[in-house]
Amino acid sequence: MLVSDAEKHYICANFQKVSNINQSKQVMLPNLTEYIQQSIVRHWNMDALTDYKGATLQYKDVARKMAKFHIVLEAAGIKTGDKVAICGRNSAHWAVAFLATVTYGAVIVPILHEFKSDNIHNIVNHSEAKLLLVGERVWENLDEKAMPALLGIASLEDFSILISRHDGLLKAYETRNAIYGERYPRNFRPEHIHYTQPEGGDQLAVINYTSGTTGYSKGVMLSCHSLSSNIAYCAEMYPIKAGDHIVSMLPLGHVFGMVFDFLFGFTAGAHLFFLTRMPSPKIIAQSFAEIKPRIIACVPLIVEKIIKKDIIPQVDNRLGRLLLRVPLLNDKIKAELKKRAMEVFGNNFDEITVGGAPFNADVERFLKQIGFPYTVAYGMTECGPIITSSRWDRLKLFSCGRAASRMEVKIDSPDPEKQAGEIICRGDNLMMGYYKNEEATSQIIDVNGWLHTGDLGTMDAEGNIFIRGRSKNMLLTASGQNIYPEEIESKLNNMPYVAESLIVLQKKQLVALIYPDFDDAFAHGMKQEDIEKVMEENRVALNAELEAYSQIAKVKIIFEEFEKTAKKSIKRFLYQEAKG
Repeated sequence: MLVSDAEKHYICANFQKVSNINQSKQVMLPNLTEYIQQSIVRHWNMDALTDYKGATLQYKDVARKMAKFHIVLEAAGIKTGDKVAICGRNSAHWAVAFLATVTYGAVIVPILHEFKSDNIHNIVNHSEAKLLLVGERVWENLDEKAMPALLGIASLEDFSILISRHDGLLKAYETRNAIYGERYPRNFRPEHIHYTQPEGGDQLAVINYTSGTTGYSKGVMLSCHSLSSNIAYCAEMYPIKAGDHIVSMLPLGHVFGMVFDFLFGFTAGAHLFFLTRMPSPKIIAQSFAEIKPRIIACVPLIVEKIIKKDIIPQVDNRLGRLLLRVPLLNDKIKAELKKRAMEVFGNNFDEITVGGAPFNADVERFLKQIGFPYTVAYGMTECGPIITSSRWDRLKLFSCGRAASRMEVKIDSPDPEKQAGEIICRGDNLMMGYYKNEEATSQIIDVNGWLHTGDLGTMDAEGNIFIRGRSKNMLLTASGQNIYPEEIESKLNNMPYVAESLIVLQKKQLVALIYPDFDDAFAHGMKQEDIEKVMEENRVALNAELEAYSQIAKVKIIFEEFEKTAKKSIKRFLYQEAKG
């Protein structure tokens, strides 16, 4: 890798510290480029990538586009280890750019398209990216002068060059087809696929800058081996075969969607469909009925909205959300609810994996009652992302499963079953460290290679993990009691006309910030004063279920949705004192 000696030493030292743990337990896996190469060769004539309602690329088409992309990278002077940034909505070309970059030996820097322009500028500069690929909507708001180190900027729509600061870049784009024809005069065939292999068996593949709920992002360095380990785990868990359909609706700029949907699906020979738009319940119902995906990965919010607004009302509109709180349902109602829920998601899937944010407890209990095949995965970008997961039929209610293969997980508590402690983990999935931030790396990975997640949880005798909340979110009351706000919010969010909520500590009192479901309330003829009255009634009803030390003192109505990360987690740090 062409990096400074100091940077090379830092990356190698941190990766060696993590990878040496349980080295005797490591299983040799194909590296990332081998996974990609093998899949392209094996599935040459099969459909690979489709922009929903758009064009389809077969695996051989993807390989040809990658080969032409490599020609442009060579001409621009991009070398092994150089950084290439990408920012745009999910699409087939996004996937091609990613695959071409990592198989060339360069480092991909995915940037969430929801990020504001100044944040995108900062990430491009901090990562030292030499090339930026952008979607049309992102490009409209960027200022190329704010990214002076870039050699060029290219469009994700057609890979055309938008800005060129390198003599060979624009010329290479214009002549790439001719150069491609000279290199492969008798057609491009599977035997031509020979991608760059990592030096010494491993190297940096991805720097992922994620959005956070408690602060600003850092560049997470994920190695080829970390991603390969995650892909292997998905292959062990999910019965995907070549030709199966997968819908990619999680943002590819986040590692959850990048691995669960994209990399796992592509290396398994699946046919990936990119929605290229916000996955609303209406779009999901329409697209899933056509595509009939075999596995589904999404954030809990999507499942919760569909269950509350599109499933339960169809069976019994009178019960509404109350059905979520009924302890026992008769078999006929359960069968009908499961049937309708399965149909909404295409009726062909093995299971739905939710992750990235807490699952509403009442919705989860409801899904368990009707036998709906869901599972909860727990992870973080720093583990690329998987830490724990279990198959849906082995998942314990309210848990996020057991430690993934090649990972160790434990609770930092004297009594892990009864007393919550920090969840810590180590193993093959761990990151190499934070890019150019050794201090932050040493704060999260200790001298024994354990990564400190910042999440609080318990573990039962069988190894199932139960998350209580984020340690940074935990509230300490005047009486010295620890309050896990996520647990209270889960209850509050199922109360009448509550869309979402946050529990904060203000002037030594617990306060509920509530964003009401205004559409539902107005549809029932309610006015502002009626909504305020219902929210107060909710507070009283909720307090009846809570311990004395966790009582809600008052409610404050929020008139705009809470600002969220790409994973749909609320950015809590924005609301701690701002609403006081």
